[in-house]
Amino acid sequence: MLLILCALLFSSAPVHASDESDVRETVNRVFEQLKSHDYGSLYDALPGSSRSRMSRDRFVNALQRAQGIYELSRIEVGAIKVAGNLAVVDTVLFGSVTVPVQAEGKIVAQQYLVREEGKWRVATGDQGTIKKFLAANPGFAKGFKIRAPRIFVKQDEKWLEFTPPTNRRRT
Repeated sequence: MLLILCALLFSSAPVHASDESDVRETVNRVFEQLKSHDYGSLYDALPGSSRSRMSRDRFVNALQRAQGIYELSRIEVGAIKVAGNLAVVDTVLFGSVTVPVQAEGKIVAQQYLVREEGKWRVATGDQGTIKKFLAANPGFAKGFKIRAPRIFVKQDEKWLEFTPPTNRRRT
């Protein structure tokens, strides 16, 4: 969904409750920006390295092309883990798919944030940075399991996991 992140320096500073509340506030604000199609503000929430790799116009146009395919309705913010200048947040995003068929859906995903210049910025989607962080901080992954996003569709009042078809050729 969102592209992101930069090289990080991680401190061993203790986590304060304000860190968690600031992270929660950032995740909720970014969700509202995405939900309301405020893509320019969403671009501003990206880390500097992401903004340097992609122009505002390219970012905004990519998200505008996806408009109409899905409609977000709400977010649930779960566990938050802060380690220095990185945070990982368990979230569930609810909404509906409108194309090619209409269906209720949810995405269970972790959101990654980085603190730059005193502000939390969304770093979800930058696998290179996430892998780099985990390699440099193996204890972080032990305390907070990193998981791939999972997509669910509601059918007969039950949530069923959606597994996209693979493009593998049979031999």
